[in-house]
Amino acid sequence: MRTSTRTRHARRIDAAVAHLQQCVERSEMLPDLAALADRACVSAYHFHRVWRASTGEALGRTLTRLRLTRAVQLLVAGRSVTEAALSVGYGSSQALARIFRAELGVTPAVVRGQSDAAAALLARLAPPARLQDGTAPEVEIVATDPFRIVALRHRGSFDALDDSYGRLFGWAETQGPADAIEALVGLPVDDHRDVAPQRLRFVAALRLAAAARPPRPLRMLTVPGGWHARLRHVGPYEALEAATDRLLSDWWAASGIELRAAPLHYHFLDDPEAVAAAALRADILLPLETGAPVRPAARADRMANARVPPAVR
Repeated sequence: MRTSTRTRHARRIDAAVAHLQQCVERSEMLPDLAALADRACVSAYHFHRVWRASTGEALGRTLTRLRLTRAVQLLVAGRSVTEAALSVGYGSSQALARIFRAELGVTPAVVRGQSDAAAALLARLAPPARLQDGTAPEVEIVATDPFRIVALRHRGSFDALDDSYGRLFGWAETQGPADAIEALVGLPVDDHRDVAPQRLRFVAALRLAAAARPPRPLRMLTVPGGWHARLRHVGPYEALEAATDRLLSDWWAASGIELRAAPLHYHFLDDPEAVAAAALRADILLPLETGAPVRPAARADRMANARVPPAVR
């Protein structure tokens, strides 16, 4: 059962990639997130994270790669740079030239009518290899209660998260609830591998045993309870996203359990200033609809009602 479930998931992702490719090749309007998630049979709430884990690249990178692949093919066939640019969704020849230089290190003009040069570029635009080894990580399915956190929305590099947690601890120590701290919690909004450091969004938080009224920009938030897949990560905290990829691609894709429209979160168990990076521990908690697989028909009904997550304000 597990192998067939993983295979079905891979085929659905492949079908979504093929649909994107067809839209690019036909110069058609691209599907929105909800439509693409529906085609892949994945909850829209977690779609970007599942896509990254399943394909080895962010959705935006997939689209760029497909557009450039088609542009190279058109240029080799003799189309002008402007025609190629407009055909694949760029607004001008200058826009296509910029992305060519950024991604391939050449200008579009170099490729026109040059099949040998195109072959090398197309090889570079091949999809990344999927690194699934078929070995599922050790995952526990646990039921958790909702809990309140004092949260600070961080915007900046992953390495600068210490500053945000420092602000949280500074408030706790001066306002009195330091003894009530139960856990360090993190809610990733963006994947630090795919966004510029200055644009990374992450919610740094403290779980408290007692009620509190923090001043802004700190806020009290509730992390929903329910079923979760829990994976213990050991190693640098910068590798948590890669561990989440493995949780999704090597365990969830074969589980038959639907994802719940609630935030994935981390419980940090060690202090990076006191523990070597290789020995740091953190639990990754992935929200699930149930604690056991559900029938395919039920999964389809639930995914149809899944919501896209609201933007963090």
